[in-house]
Amino acid sequence: MASALSHAAVAVALGQGFRQDIVTARWLLAGMACSVVPDLDVLGYFAGIQYGDLWGHRGMTHSLPFAAVWGGSLAAVLSRGSSPVTRASLALYLILCTASHGVLDALTDGGLGVAFLSPFDTTRYFFPFRPVAVSPIGVREFFGHWGWLVLVSEGQWILLPAAVMGLGLRRLRRSRDYRSSSVRQRP
Repeated sequence: MASALSHAAVAVALGQGFRQDIVTARWLLAGMACSVVPDLDVLGYFAGIQYGDLWGHRGMTHSLPFAAVWGGSLAAVLSRGSSPVTRASLALYLILCTASHGVLDALTDGGLGVAFLSPFDTTRYFFPFRPVAVSPIGVREFFGHWGWLVLVSEGQWILLPAAVMGLGLRRLRRSRDYRSSSVRQRP
């Protein structure tokens, strides 16, 4: 898996593509939380759930259907009273943040793969290009030589591209906002 830091960085980058009055700092925090929620499946180890099981690590909680249900439901609950456009935008944002977790994990060089289509198909997938060093499960293991190698790998393959993506999305959003405001000001 990629580290929580990298998952959260992608959520912040994705938020740059949405209007600032919709994806506020509060919603960026919700997006960051959604980006790491799929890894709560590691708690299943304590309940005897095996890695390759439906609810095992990188199983159901890493799937696209889970991302749609989790992100959409959370947005519906947290955006009550908002306009339909705002609710839809927030749902899309939280779904993308949750789904990004499995995408990043499918880029790592370890594990069994990601069950993107679970529960409909429990096949585990990786992308053909897997440059990201897999992060250790456990805090103790992360703060050692292995964790350092993971951070260097993620810096190159996730954090730097996320920063570029975030800046590009912010520039695109500002350009779009500028065009729409100048259209409204015309007589």
